[in-house]
Amino acid sequence: MTETLPPVGVDLFEVERLLLAEAAEPPLPSQDAEARDRVWGMAVRANPALFDGPMVACGGLERKGSRVLRLSWVRVTYRHYALRRVPGATALPSLFVNVVQPTDDGRVLAVRMSPSTAAPGRWQLPGGSVEPPQDGATLGELALAGQAARELTEELGICAAADDLKLWVVTRGGNGSVGLTYLAPALPEAALRAGFAAAGAAERVQGREPELDGIALVRSPNELASLAGPHVDYLEPIVRRFSGHR
Repeated sequence: MTETLPPVGVDLFEVERLLLAEAAEPPLPSQDAEARDRVWGMAVRANPALFDGPMVACGGLERKGSRVLRLSWVRVTYRHYALRRVPGATALPSLFVNVVQPTDDGRVLAVRMSPSTAAPGRWQLPGGSVEPPQDGATLGELALAGQAARELTEELGICAAADDLKLWVVTRGGNGSVGLTYLAPALPEAALRAGFAAAGAAERVQGREPELDGIALVRSPNELASLAGPHVDYLEPIVRRFSGHR
């Protein structure tokens, strides 16, 4: 039985199973498409690091039973979200994966976005936008966990397999954006800091600025509040839920 989800806010949904289905991108009026492209062009001129790569948006989210969610997904590119700055236009909610990476003493790793990103200085969990499957592959639960594991490797130098990660909660926040949050095995603080330093050094050797420029380990929402700068909307509810379930 399908259940209508509550109005958009910062919502957390416990889930044991995802039902995934691809959907077509809704048609876009020509004037909105032209305005989107103008906004995207201005953004790229302001920040040449922006790249119009393929990504996945959320086409819909509904509850199909106890701890079962149906998620429809749509192939778009990054410029799709320039629609958020076009008056009267509607952008699909974004879809991303992220990871609660605990330490072995019960803290949670938060990361800070670097100045070259679209959200400079923002604190969030490690993760990134969902990418569409290639070469006829399907976007299934294992593939999504694999993308979350890859983000840990690329951003933090943490080698994790998809099987190491457990889908822990689904979030829905600003603009209706949907996040698939995975729980990783706990690691010592020293290993996390060493991995972060190594990942950043590897990026700089390639002549690239790392996507992240700082990390913090927090035990509670009160500690999280002490981090200067903007926080992504799901971060405080996630830290609160983790601290309450230890």
